[in-house]
Amino acid sequence: MNLTTVRLKKNADRRIKAGHLWIYSNEIDTAATPLTALTPGQQAVVESSTGKALGIAYFNPNTLICGRLISRDTKHALDASLLVHRIKIALSLRERLFPEPCYRLIYGDSDNLPGLVVDRFHDYLVVQIGTIGMELMRDEIVEALVKVLKPTGILLRNNGGARTLEGLPEYIEEAYGTVPDELPLVENNTQFLAPVRTGQKTGWFYDHRPARAWLNNIVKGQRVLDVFSYIGGWGVQAANHGASEVFCVDSSPLALEYVHKNAELNGVGDKVATMEGDAFAALKELHTAQERFDIVVVDPPAFIKRKKDIRNGEQAYRRINEMAMRLLGQNGILVSGSCSMHLQRDSLTDILRASARHIDREIQLFAECHQGADHPIHPAIPETAYIKAMFGRVLRV
Repeated sequence: MNLTTVRLKKNADRRIKAGHLWIYSNEIDTAATPLTALTPGQQAVVESSTGKALGIAYFNPNTLICGRLISRDTKHALDASLLVHRIKIALSLRERLFPEPCYRLIYGDSDNLPGLVVDRFHDYLVVQIGTIGMELMRDEIVEALVKVLKPTGILLRNNGGARTLEGLPEYIEEAYGTVPDELPLVENNTQFLAPVRTGQKTGWFYDHRPARAWLNNIVKGQRVLDVFSYIGGWGVQAANHGASEVFCVDSSPLALEYVHKNAELNGVGDKVATMEGDAFAALKELHTAQERFDIVVVDPPAFIKRKKDIRNGEQAYRRINEMAMRLLGQNGILVSGSCSMHLQRDSLTDILRASARHIDREIQLFAECHQGADHPIHPAIPETAYIKAMFGRVLRV
């Protein structure tokens, strides 16, 4: 394959040499190699300002992150062979770590396949493509997944904000075989059905698996509130591991329908109740009704999607955690989760401290969990480490 060359400005190669995969548009020496000469999704050799080849990236000249490195060997462009190789490497880690074939199989940059996410549900795969470079390889991706895993079916869930930024259309379609509207999975010895066509993201969130496992160890006989419950990832597991009573709060009627379905699937339907509505309004209503819980789980969507949202987002985290603390009984436990890449760990710790002090209480943080092993962290890309879950006992002192 004869590839064109994209040259970086002086010193703009430092992050790439350190292991990062992203190239920003302001790092390109556009006088020597104009971005306008590239078509969206085109692969090109990336070189330093001195002309040293750094690898191959695919480019989108219309976005801030205009390039994503896919190989450090200029002999290996992104093709069917490289896809098979990378998928096999990713699979080998998951098979080594998980007893059930239910996990995130491909986690984008961390698996050296930027722009690609694949979740596995036993014999089915749900794929999300977020960049035009990967979209142009769609057929090869499907073929590679079939070759490596021999799945029963593959569903493309190609919708979401990332595609809009890349100028890509949104669509959901079967790419291989026939995929049911809901797929089974097992997490922490609990059975679930995930609405892979109509639910959020791929239909399920594997990211907080370790934190849910931690919670399962301390829920026996406890009254649990699961806020932003989605289809019951925290709450149904808690009920299945011995919680005496579980309330799940979510704004989606479909999600709560699946909470009940999943509770029944595990034989704990009598322990699980749901409440539909805005989480902030629901917590206020529960407080007015003088409801109290032994454990409250708060796992909201990302309140901080962009850096400019940090201030408002931190205020939202402060407010929701403080409201959750008010619902705890004596020495109750708060589980505070975050999937905001731009919310730093220390900021969340400070939010929990300030929330407790504002209502004249203190919080003892006694456990902390990160994303699961199927979301491996790329040490050069801090953006790949975004999941946080803190466990704290809230005390009246």
